[in-house]
Amino acid sequence: MQQVADFIAECEVLHEALQDVDVDFFSRMTQFKNWTVDDVVTHLHFWNLGVDQALDAGDGFLELLKEIRSSLEQGGLRAFENARITERGPVLLDVWRQQYQAMATRWSAIDPRMRIRWAGPDMSARSAISARQMETWAHGQAVFDLLGLDRPESDRLRNIVFLGVNAFGWSHRVHGLDIPDAMPRLNLVSPSGNLWEFGDSATDCISGSAVEFCQVITQTRNVLDTSLVVEGKIARQWMENAQCFAGPAEKPPAPGTRFKC
Repeated sequence: MQQVADFIAECEVLHEALQDVDVDFFSRMTQFKNWTVDDVVTHLHFWNLGVDQALDAGDGFLELLKEIRSSLEQGGLRAFENARITERGPVLLDVWRQQYQAMATRWSAIDPRMRIRWAGPDMSARSAISARQMETWAHGQAVFDLLGLDRPESDRLRNIVFLGVNAFGWSHRVHGLDIPDAMPRLNLVSPSGNLWEFGDSATDCISGSAVEFCQVITQTRNVLDTSLVVEGKIARQWMENAQCFAGPAEKPPAPGTRFKC
């Protein structure tokens, strides 16, 4: 699957940004829910391990799901992840990298259509690994913002755009909104300068940077902090509630609260 290579490339971009930072940087707080950089890498590593374990569809993953759900009910998923992943700083960075690189061999050999049991609905293997790329890209945004860097982007971002498009209905349903009959047209400029077009609405349209569109659907930016051109009531409602990830309804960050330092 090309998506496996895209996931590994996304991880490598984030790893490269962190490999030479001072050890104290890992304990610094990001703009995302007061998570530290260590929290971000721990979260990515924990769920990479989880999806890798889900590939076997064994009892071990089912037991992990029970523990995760119990921790969610108690409001302590961050503590649960940090208790399971005990490495910190540069050691954590190395462990995370070793594991995601090892995933490449296993995941490249499987049928993209294979069903993967997950914490939410079952997914195809292609969707599961694309979701890992999306998580890496989204949580990595907080790290790049803290570093004051623009992330090197590529057209592998198309996988995340696809997740956002496919989550159009979900973004409405999870927020208790009626699902519109037609998705707004998307006219997005890719990192390489290509035009990506989706949707067929006659009245609603979202135009601009594919990077900024992905920032909105992953809730790393408020749409008002982007240069996206949003036309039509349905388009505005989507961008105000866009959520391409599973779980309970989440609101985007307030305007001006997520930015490059």
